[in-house]
Amino acid sequence: MARYTDASCRLCRREGQKLFLKGERCYGTKCAIEKRNYAPGQHGQSRKKISDYGLQLREKQKAKRFYGLLETQFRNLFDKAAKKKGMTGENLLIMLETRLDNTVFRMGFASSRKEARQLVTHSHFLVNGKKVDIPSYEVKAGDVIKVKEKSTNSPKFKEIRDMAISVPSWLTVDVEKLEGRVIVLPKREDIDTQVAEHLIVELYSK
Repeated sequence: MARYTDASCRLCRREGQKLFLKGERCYGTKCAIEKRNYAPGQHGQSRKKISDYGLQLREKQKAKRFYGLLETQFRNLFDKAAKKKGMTGENLLIMLETRLDNTVFRMGFASSRKEARQLVTHSHFLVNGKKVDIPSYEVKAGDVIKVKEKSTNSPKFKEIRDMAISVPSWLTVDVEKLEGRVIVLPKREDIDTQVAEHLIVELYSK
């Protein structure tokens, strides 16, 4: 399966903002944005006028990298969002937000979406009592995500029991049980991702 293998911090620098791709490192002084807040490469510090197309492309790239998707995955998700009722841009963000890997991250069971994706792939979670190892699995209202019993004794999940976790309003978490529930599907105002989704719609509508 294709995947991005270059330095994650280059992506943040290219988009000019933190995408929180490396967990705790993103919150400290070692974050690349704190040290070099300009695009990577030889001409990274030069100022260029960005066209309308360039703005639209940057928003798409930002959203894609924020959630850790490749181009084909992102485009397929956009096509599904376009077929749903409502605004395509909002549908897209909600579908990205309700991916299992992102939900695990939002529940505080992983320090980054990349780590969440790895944990899901390695079968550490149950959804409604059944093993799900597909990061793109779309959670629904009422779904219960729980750390598998065999995994609860690992150092990773033992640490979580001692942490104070803050979760979005559409989720609830019982840290002691290492279990979370999707109360309702998120609305646009519940999603703090800094993406202008209408620009993505404009880009793909050409």
